[in-house]
Amino acid sequence: MVTPDDGTAGLTGRRVADESLLEDEKAMLAKDPGGMLRATASAGAQVRESAALAAEANLSVLADEGRPRAVVVAGIGTAGLTGNILATVAGPRCPVPVIGHRSAGVPGWVGAADVVIAVSASGRSPEALAAADAAARRGARLVAIGNPDSELQAVAERARAPFIPVPRRAPARASLWGLAVPVLLAARSLGLVKVNEADLAETAARLDADAERCRPGAESFVNPAKSLALDLAGSVPIVWGSSPLATVAARRFADTLAANARYPVMAGALGEAGRGRVGLLDGPFGGLAESTRDIFADPDEEQEATTRLRLVVMRDGGLNPQDEADEPVAVEERRADAVQILAERRGVRCDVVTAEGGSALERLASLTAVPDFASIYLALAHDLDPMAVPAINEMKELSNPMPEALQ
Repeated sequence: MVTPDDGTAGLTGRRVADESLLEDEKAMLAKDPGGMLRATASAGAQVRESAALAAEANLSVLADEGRPRAVVVAGIGTAGLTGNILATVAGPRCPVPVIGHRSAGVPGWVGAADVVIAVSASGRSPEALAAADAAARRGARLVAIGNPDSELQAVAERARAPFIPVPRRAPARASLWGLAVPVLLAARSLGLVKVNEADLAETAARLDADAERCRPGAESFVNPAKSLALDLAGSVPIVWGSSPLATVAARRFADTLAANARYPVMAGALGEAGRGRVGLLDGPFGGLAESTRDIFADPDEEQEATTRLRLVVMRDGGLNPQDEADEPVAVEERRADAVQILAERRGVRCDVVTAEGGSALERLASLTAVPDFASIYLALAHDLDPMAVPAINEMKELSNPMPEALQ
């Protein structure tokens, strides 16, 4: 018998964030029974494990037929983001187009000249399964990445295609690096990216170091993730990236803020924002709201009264020579400087996350690690379990056909 749901079952939390909750490590861990903090801290370990698992797969068969016409990375959610990561790390001089595909099947033009990488943390995503099946039917080279002993592995085995098993120990959104590294290594076997073992080791070390800085026991004034979470509390965040790599990080932050903290977020490329969306800084949630701010008001009362924008700028700075970039680095840097000045003039608060590292992969890690933790701390400050999202389960139940016996 099906029990009606009024839409509020499982909904808990605080409307206004409580800063004191982030200073009590024991209480925080109790509010994170699923271990989202622990799973996020495993990012460095994910890089090492998935690299080892990819090395055991027979990826050399991908290169037997030479360079493909195009590479399609099929998946949805975090799995879909791996396609953006591949395109960004490969850069504008990648010899073939890299296309992310976030719906069922594959594009109509895909055929024997192409490579399809099907990605699913669970190994049962309908989008990834349909893409793998379509690739096999059309004769495209296929590599599948996902949970071992899953439906996706079965499809790959029937197609005699490489499968990289990535054990699922957490929700997909906490498994970004476990999914992204095999995608990059599959592309490396095709000669499309230059990712070496040193890059992977340095990226893993960077993620480990940031996990230590963002550990639950570190107080807010020395924990960059807690500080960022408290800066964003009660706001409508806008996250803009100064470069293609920083834009991938910005969209990743938007995804985790929405899923973990349930915050509405706008994210994208700063270059696009400068053609229109930068006007948000002038609007009723931007400069118009800041002009009425009472500096003597109680912060909790003020947060209840007026919701304001909070700008986060992801800055890359770039490593490649200007002739290899979509835009000269100097242009990206001037644009980032300009939006920070605009925000300051209007009183809109702004946080800046700056990339560090010697490779594109490590720089991406440096832009995602602290924000990943910040999204979890923001959830905990609102007394929300970052792992349990009732609306996700309800959406799945309402979208899936009901068995006839229960109708």
